[in-house]
Amino acid sequence: MGELKLMKGNEAIAEASIREGVDAYFGYPITPQSEVIEYLMMEKPEERTGMVVLQAESELAAINMVYGAASAGKKVFTSSSSPGISLYQEGISYIAGAELPCVIANIVRGGPGLGTIQPSQADYFQSVKGGGHGDYRLYTLAPSSVQEMADFIELGFEIAYKYRTPVMILSDGMIGQMMEKVELKEQKPRWTEEQIKELNGGWATIGKPESRERNIITSLNLDSSKMELHNHHLQAKYRKLEANEMKFETFETEDAEYLIVAYGSSARISQKSLTLARKKGIKVGLLRPITLYPFPNAPLAKLVPQLKGILSVEMSAGQMIEDIKLAVECNVKVEHFGRYGGIIHSPEEVLEALEQKIIGG
Repeated sequence: MGELKLMKGNEAIAEASIREGVDAYFGYPITPQSEVIEYLMMEKPEERTGMVVLQAESELAAINMVYGAASAGKKVFTSSSSPGISLYQEGISYIAGAELPCVIANIVRGGPGLGTIQPSQADYFQSVKGGGHGDYRLYTLAPSSVQEMADFIELGFEIAYKYRTPVMILSDGMIGQMMEKVELKEQKPRWTEEQIKELNGGWATIGKPESRERNIITSLNLDSSKMELHNHHLQAKYRKLEANEMKFETFETEDAEYLIVAYGSSARISQKSLTLARKKGIKVGLLRPITLYPFPNAPLAKLVPQLKGILSVEMSAGQMIEDIKLAVECNVKVEHFGRYGGIIHSPEEVLEALEQKIIGG
């Protein structure tokens, strides 16, 4: 059993990165995720594990530092919030094109623009549809608890190195700021230089032995035919992610006539809505995507024959609803309920929306 602590979500993800044996964190403060870098600075992980923690001069600098460290095969982590993640986008596209493993956390705040420091889920499109330029995707994990904030660091790095791809942990200001009990894993040692050579030496820039050609890390290829082949390779990798790494959970779907689909904070709230609905005799279930990309298309489609309607519950104007509609292929009614700009919906509001938009609509 690991160590039990009462922590904020932001603190838990920071502590988990230390215990994961991360080599470096590069970031820049922005509310509501500033506690991540503050916690790392206070904990002095360079003394505990040798982990480097650096506040860059800007988000542009931070994401390019991630690019550099990841190129050397190092475990590297960064975090920001919505406007900062927007500034990361060019660098994330480069990292995806160069096939570099890293973990990026977005503790989402309300927008658009500078918006508000209150929680939101309006960065869904930016996260699961690429965000930056070019045809790439981010494996996107959506925690709904402080425990998952910690757990998804380990899972994120597992996926990042298995597929040589950047991974996004898409959370929000509610989970980042809330305090819950969390079980922290035992400290992992950082990889030694020999382990990095053994695990990542086929691609990382770790010095050229006589036994192979030099490794070159770049996303630039001016030969269009070669660039097309590289894109085919990337798309094949994304198909493997979709086939093997999709994650979700369901609640009370066995007899459900209606379904709520929600992730992160909205899923937590919607669980209470289920209880309220069942007390009124409404047979409603909940499907919670854990990976937003890959989206749980097949599990959702499997439920369609028993359903009379689906409600997409989001803290946004309606973004995930598009993926729900694609999954069910117009075979069942789908409606959206959301609050915007940092407002958090209540379980009662979710139930009222279900009754008005789906049952009575």
